[in-house]
Amino acid sequence: MSARAFTPQPVPRDTVMQLLEVASRAPSGTNTQPWKVYVLQGAARDSLVEKVCAAHDALRDNPALAAEYREEYDYYPEKWVSPYIDRRRENGWGLYGLLGIGKGDKDKMHAQHQRNYRFFDAPVGLMFTLDRVMGRGSLVDYGMFLQSLMVAARGRGLHTCPQAAWNGFAKIILPHIGAGADELLVCGMSLGYADAADVVNTFHTPRVPAADFTRWVE
Repeated sequence: MSARAFTPQPVPRDTVMQLLEVASRAPSGTNTQPWKVYVLQGAARDSLVEKVCAAHDALRDNPALAAEYREEYDYYPEKWVSPYIDRRRENGWGLYGLLGIGKGDKDKMHAQHQRNYRFFDAPVGLMFTLDRVMGRGSLVDYGMFLQSLMVAARGRGLHTCPQAAWNGFAKIILPHIGAGADELLVCGMSLGYADAADVVNTFHTPRVPAADFTRWVE
């Protein structure tokens, strides 16, 4: 389960490295291990938050800026169809309903979306990149790496939230973290100790039963 509110309790550097060592055992095609990880804490984290939140606000005030903040790969489809659009809406309005955000509350929607760019107050932010020369199969490898990291975090009492929301601001993020021009931003992630007192962390996303997406071929 993704956490969307964290406490300020710090996460030791050694712990983060242990999680990444565990995740490094994730499988990858021909053992290419395509992942590159940037860990943000302290001033570097806070500075990125300020930059991206400012850009997010500017984009709200001037939608024409959208052309400057485009994802470099299609995480979502260009055209949504059922049942995927239905699940997306159910997820979004379920979360907003829990938080008391109505369909016309654009300011509240903006503020909640911006929580992504504050790492939901988690003390550790991670950015994941991929060399542009790699193929789409490396994104499959990356998914296994990210899942391994997330499971390892739960095993140590930590929570995470993987975030594709950062992808549109790659032009700000990549120079900030020192990534090269040959790197593609895959996603970001919040890491820390979940705030159990925050109602947002009671939100559980619905799941389709396995029988609905499974076909036995015998």
